[in-house]
Amino acid sequence: MSQPSTVPVVEHAAARKRYEILVDGERAGLTAYRDRGAQRVFYHTEIDDAFAGQGLASRLVQEALTDVRESGKRIVPVCPYVAKFLKRHEEFADLVDDVTPDVLRWLDTEPA
Repeated sequence: MSQPSTVPVVEHAAARKRYEILVDGERAGLTAYRDRGAQRVFYHTEIDDAFAGQGLASRLVQEALTDVRESGKRIVPVCPYVAKFLKRHEEFADLVDDVTPDVLRWLDTEPA
């Protein structure tokens, strides 16, 4: 018998302010954000070592940014992975706001 192929699923865990990617129902990674007015500030992305090298981070961020577009918010890529992703995916360029010292100060003082 062959293993059923599993398609990773991205879910918006709004109560925890993050998007999670699940493989077989197990959380394989997340990208965390905080909302600042009309901006969604992404500050951390991680994929569990057990799931590394499967393209999950790219899929997770792509679906998260698509959700941001649909919500009408803007993207602030404090997270280095999200910033790198945006350089390769210009279809999101119209949504991106610069990371400013003001945003970084706000992120430092805003409770998680």
